[in-house]
Order: sequence, then structure tokens, then C-alpha cells
Amino acid sequence: MATTNLSDYDKTIIPNSKIFRFGIVVSEWNPEITENLFIGAKNTLLGNGVLQENIIRWDVPGSFELIYGCKKMIETLKLDAIIAIGNVIQGETKHFDFVCDGVTQGIKDLNIKYNIPVIFCVLTDHTKQQSLDRSGGKHGNKGIECAIAAIKMAALRAF
Repeated sequence: MATTNLSDYDKTIIPNSKIFRFGIVVSEWNPEITENLFIGAKNTLLGNGVLQENIIRWDVPGSFELIYGCKKMIETLKLDAIIAIGNVIQGETKHFDFVCDGVTQGIKDLNIKYNIPVIFCVLTDHTKQQSLDRSGGKHGNKGIECAIAAIKMAALRAF
């Protein structure tokens, strides 16, 4: 769990991102969380020079489907980085563990297999309140943090 504001970053050290194209794959599950993460990511990309037309959004039903959505984006679009946005809240069954592990491993596998960075922006919290706190609440917005990571990784890829 974050103990600092996730939205804090030094804009002066962010690479020039005007030439980069970004994909964002957003889970439709827990939309009050994932939409806030998307808004944070998109506004951060725009605020750091990314052109509106260079941000492509695709929606998928849930966090587990992020893997296929990102893979399809990699295979069909010319992008410099992708942000996978999702939210899984622990319930009373092991479903939480299986989904979290599968999504984590799937996104890791995409990063190994392809030459396009895929940024993990999936909140895996114990409660809905924790997710709200990390998607625009008292701990900032992890979407902002992930957009900065995407810019830095796109610059590394271009190096």
C-alpha cells in the first residue's frame, strides 16, 4: 500500500514525449476506479506533451482480459508503450489470488516477448476504499505514476 502521494513527480526530468504513441487498455470492471486511473494517466500524458491523437484507448471486460487486449494492441498498432489499467478487490474466495497472479504474470510475459513496454496499472487492494484512495483519493492516482513510467520506458525503448 502506498504511503506517499502517487501523483508527485518532477516534471523537469520527464523525457520529451511529443513523438510517442501510447495505448491504454482499460478494464470495465470497477469502473469508478478504472476510469479515475485512466483520467489520471491520460491527463498526465497530455500534460507532458503527448498529442491527443497519439493516445489510443481500448476497453476490455475485466482485469484478466487486459493481457489479451495489450497483446492485440502490440500486434496491430504501432505504439511506444502500453498502460494496462485494472482493479481487483479481494473478496472471500481465492479468485482474487488467481486473477492477480494471472494478470501479473501475463503482463510480465508481454514485456519479455515483445519490444513494447507494458506498464502494470492494476490496483490489487483488500478493500474498495483502498482502491479509491489510490485512484484519485488521499494517496493520489496510480494512473499518473504509470503514465510517467510509460513515458520513461518509451524513451528507453527509443534509445
